[in-house]
Amino acid sequence: MPKLVFINLPVTDLSRSKAFYEAVGATNNPQFTDDTAACMVLSDTIHVMLLTHEKFRQFTPKAIADARTTSEVLICLSADSRGEVDGLVDKAVNAGGKGDPTPTQDFGFMYGRSFEDLDGHIWETMWMDMEAAKEAMASA
Repeated sequence: MPKLVFINLPVTDLSRSKAFYEAVGATNNPQFTDDTAACMVLSDTIHVMLLTHEKFRQFTPKAIADARTTSEVLICLSADSRGEVDGLVDKAVNAGGKGDPTPTQDFGFMYGRSFEDLDGHIWETMWMDMEAAKEAMASA
């Protein structure tokens, strides 16, 4: 059985965050959603748990980082094409996120961009031509 990934993110407005993640392509799993948390499914193996700050505090004694001012984590999703990379960033911006908080990376065989969600969590999305990447690394 493949491993599942659950990314737990503290959010300030659960309803707005849920709508944002739906706008970028996630679907809500109502079985694990209530007024304190929402399970947003990105793929069969990747789920984002959006947690109110009160709920998030139940899982850690540490202070919740303000992702707009402090780097906490960088999350990267693969894409099947350069167009899919651009499309995901466009969806995020159209849903109220911030596009390209980090510079676009274009190495020919690899292309990546990023966006911030409504709470400042940075998501990267990246496409790579694996064969071209192998050739580039072999010649380096």
